[in-house]
Amino acid sequence: MTLQAGIEPDPRLALMGAFAFPFPQGSQIFFAEQARALTAAGTRPTLLCYGRGSGHAPGDLERITPPAWLAPRAMGSGPRWAKPLADLALLGTWQAAARRAGQQQQPFEFVLAHNAEAAIIALAARRATRVRVVYVAHTLLQHELSAYLPERLAREAGRAGRQIERSIARRADGVIALCEATHQALSPHAQADVALIPPSFEARPAPSAQAQAQSCEKHGLVPGHYTLYSGNLDRYQELDLLARAASQLPESAGPLVVASHALPSSEQPNPDPARLLRVRVRDFDEMRHLIHAAGCLVAPRRRVGGFPIKLLNYMEAGRPIVAFAGAAPGLEADESAWIIAPEDPRVPAEKDTRSQAAHALTHALTRLAADPELGRRLGAGARRQLETRHPGRRIAAETLDYLAGLPGPFRRPNPHPPRC
Repeated sequence: MTLQAGIEPDPRLALMGAFAFPFPQGSQIFFAEQARALTAAGTRPTLLCYGRGSGHAPGDLERITPPAWLAPRAMGSGPRWAKPLADLALLGTWQAAARRAGQQQQPFEFVLAHNAEAAIIALAARRATRVRVVYVAHTLLQHELSAYLPERLAREAGRAGRQIERSIARRADGVIALCEATHQALSPHAQADVALIPPSFEARPAPSAQAQAQSCEKHGLVPGHYTLYSGNLDRYQELDLLARAASQLPESAGPLVVASHALPSSEQPNPDPARLLRVRVRDFDEMRHLIHAAGCLVAPRRRVGGFPIKLLNYMEAGRPIVAFAGAAPGLEADESAWIIAPEDPRVPAEKDTRSQAAHALTHALTRLAADPELGRRLGAGARRQLETRHPGRRIAAETLDYLAGLPGPFRRPNPHPPRC
């Protein structure tokens, strides 16, 4: 990049993710949204990630990757045997990129490391790169790691995850938490103040009614007459709760639909295929059509500490959302979502917490199907929350304010004029 005399370059930031990109999953969507928001705020972000992805890489984002053949072929989240080699390749790529940037007198000022794996890579390279590391904690590893291991190892996985994330927080130059639970868990262990900054999201116009109807027809769905879960099929999403709830729903509520880019596993229970439909979508546009055409949207995960990015897509659609307390940051019960509390007075208490959670889901979906006005009110509240708390301009400003407050120099950029 050639600069005119007297014009200072935009401050350079590296955004690192030890994952496939592009890929239609929450972490990668947030990764790209953060980069675009920071670009509009006047910085020059560069993405560092694996060299393999799904679909075409976005042309508006600068990206540096290792060779594609070093990336795992399986692109979903969770441990993979190919990950260590891919992470070593990403480490070498990052060191080389930081060295070139320094030689060009356009050094990176921070690396925003998304998730624990990228933070470990960035910290391992910090002495060589001399770039400050900010850990962007998407979730709490102490709650999520067990989802990728046998259930008999859940306690050990939780302990290991807790130690890993606390170690990262102690060593990182800064920490950004996406939700209050993560903020509370990491603040006592971080050397700097932990920032609580939710993900940004720029709402787009709704897809046309025709596009929604076509995507519904493809999967045998009636617009407005189904409940949708959208996203990955990993165990931490607790999709078995949907299978239990589907078998209890009345016909008037319509089917429960699990839409994903992944193929469903034969291990996932489905006692009632007529009431719980599993569909595979072609791309995110098709997923978005199904989200906007749904009568209700559901997030069954109960593990705290993360910000499910799907909630932002749900909020954009202005449809009623059903989620569990602690796993739906920013949404308020009876204002912007139907929030299921651990001890919901509307559902009889049971010894089996999973059965009680499934009954609570059934109750919520049945009630919303019978009360369209309630659904419209909750959906409108969710959309207002999105527009109030998650605009890119606001989130980018909070992020840059936080970086400017960390030890060491950082020049605040001038925002770029909006694109016509």
